[in-house]
This record gives sequence, C-alpha cells and structure tokens, in this order.
Amino acid sequence: MTKASMTTQERQAFLAQTWVAVVSIPEEGRGPLTVPVWYSYTPGGEVTIWTGADSRKGRLLRSAKRISVCVQDPKPPYYRYVSVEGPVSIEPVQFERDIRPMALRYYGVEYGEQYLAMLGGQVGVAEDILVRMRPERWLTIDFSKLGFSFD
Repeated sequence: MTKASMTTQERQAFLAQTWVAVVSIPEEGRGPLTVPVWYSYTPGGEVTIWTGADSRKGRLLRSAKRISVCVQDPKPPYYRYVSVEGPVSIEPVQFERDIRPMALRYYGVEYGEQYLAMLGGQVGVAEDILVRMRPERWLTIDFSKLGFSFD
C-alpha cells in the first residue's frame, strides 16, 4: 500500500458517490471496449450498470466473464480514483428497482422523471439488462494524502 492509497472504507465511500464510470469490457481480437456509463454501488456490495441488451456494450457484457470499472475525481491538484475489477452476472433490468433510482441519482428528481418519460417509461426499457460486478481487485489513489500544496 502506497502513501496515496485509500483504505477499504475510503475506497468504498468514494465508489458509492455519483461519478460517471468508465467500464472496460474484453473484446476478442481487439482492445477492450472502454466507454462511460452510469452505475450504482453500495459499500460492500456490487457495482451495477444498466444498458441496452442489443447495444455493442450489452452484447459484449453478455459474453464477458470479468470487467473493469474506473471512477475519478479530476479536480486538481488532488486527483483521486478507484478502479475495480471482478466477475459479472447479467439479469433483466427492473424499472423501479434499477432504472428509476439511477436516473434520479444522475439527473435529480425533475430532470430524472423527464428522462424516464422520454425513454418511454417501463415499456421503453423492457429489453434492457442489469450488469452486476462483484469487486475483487481494487486500485486506488488519493493524491491529497501526499501532503503537498500548490498555494
């Protein structure tokens, strides 16, 4: 563990915040597909990602055994990030359990409800999937721990 690494509690709390994550999914014969996604996470639990089943991402996720997810706070000078990797499972998405909370998390109540209506509500996402990833490997950095100042 380096001086700038996060503790277990710090990394889980950081991952539980609302960031846009970047997911990396293996793709045979190419580099991994690496794209931004919305996600949710509760400390000690799984990272969940909602996506369209027939999208390139969805197709690759259905055949992936493992994925990586990275979130970051890009504010200088104290950059922080958490990167996690682990096995995935896929299930049908549930509108009230998965989609509504995620839309409200990222857009807030007013815009989140507008976004859900634009999607067509429950009918518009009936074929979507929920990806669950159980974090097994963590890589973290919190440069504020190094104690230097740019003042």
